[in-house]
Amino acid sequence: MIAFLDESFPLPIAFGSRGGPERRTEVVTLASGRETRNARWADSRRRYDAGSGIRSLADLRAVVALFERARGRMSGFRFRDPFDHSSALTGGAPGALNVALGTGTGSRTRYPLVKVYGSGPAAYARVIDLPVAGSLKLAVNGTELPPGGFSFDAATREVVLATPPANGAVVTAGFLFDVPVRFDTDSLDLSLTHFEAGEAPHIPLVEIRLGG
Repeated sequence: MIAFLDESFPLPIAFGSRGGPERRTEVVTLASGRETRNARWADSRRRYDAGSGIRSLADLRAVVALFERARGRMSGFRFRDPFDHSSALTGGAPGALNVALGTGTGSRTRYPLVKVYGSGPAAYARVIDLPVAGSLKLAVNGTELPPGGFSFDAATREVVLATPPANGAVVTAGFLFDVPVRFDTDSLDLSLTHFEAGEAPHIPLVEIRLGG
């Protein structure tokens, strides 16, 4: 059985969905009224409900087709988060200077692909598993590289530069990206509302981790 289908959840439905990141934190209130807090997850995990994105019978059929190909919860697939799918902080078109990936050493060619939220010690670097094909841009010290100057290693989620950047050179990137998800249900509850229209009250999706 294929663990991940490299195909996308229908974009028009995805952009009508709702959801976002979740974290798991233990909070214990002490007798003094103070709290101790412990983060059980180092990374956030996203959940979505795509039911609100259904607009037509054709939408329902597209979701059913993907559900069957994915065998319900068995296989993952791509999902375009309507709220967060670009390296640009404004959510617009990505630019090669959006995110700093690291600095050159004169020999290093691999850099993890991440999106960084915030700055300073509290900044959170989110590993990006699924950049959108053709959207990835890279720059070294502000100079954008040609498409043949780098590649993306899907197995390690790293960008690979053809030529090692000089020592101290800043490597930056910009990209659009999808979220790897699976259906979080083994059944779909569908109904027809009127001619050529239908609804699915809930289509739960949950983010998965690729590569272990």
